[in-house]
Amino acid sequence: MAARPRVFTYDVSVDDAWVARSGKGGTDIPNEEEAWTPEHLLLAGLGRCVLTSFRFHARRAGLEPRSRASAHGVVTRRESDGRFALVEATVDIGVELDPIPDGIREVIAKGERDCFVGASLTVEPSYRWTVNGEEIP
Repeated sequence: MAARPRVFTYDVSVDDAWVARSGKGGTDIPNEEEAWTPEHLLLAGLGRCVLTSFRFHARRAGLEPRSRASAHGVVTRRESDGRFALVEATVDIGVELDPIPDGIREVIAKGERDCFVGASLTVEPSYRWTVNGEEIP
């Protein structure tokens, strides 16, 4: 008998004033169309997702990273179907570790692979990693 895959579910509501709420509670996201467009929220989700995934794998390897991310995206008409879509996504990740383990590239690769937001996009995100000030190719 095959093992059943893990399933994760998420709930968000947006009311008639366009205030977003997580099904888990927490702080509401107000309707600030100028500052937080849906595209900004997507990029924030991508950055948080890759950080979460990386931290999970780093902790499994006995590491406790400090990390941050910034993301940039380009939306325009796709050549394939003429629809507006995210056609470019770049995430810069900065990590502080003491010490840097020999297998850091493997932990990074797992962090990228297991970010379901990045895996869900039509465009493949480009990730740039800097660990303790050193760019990791």
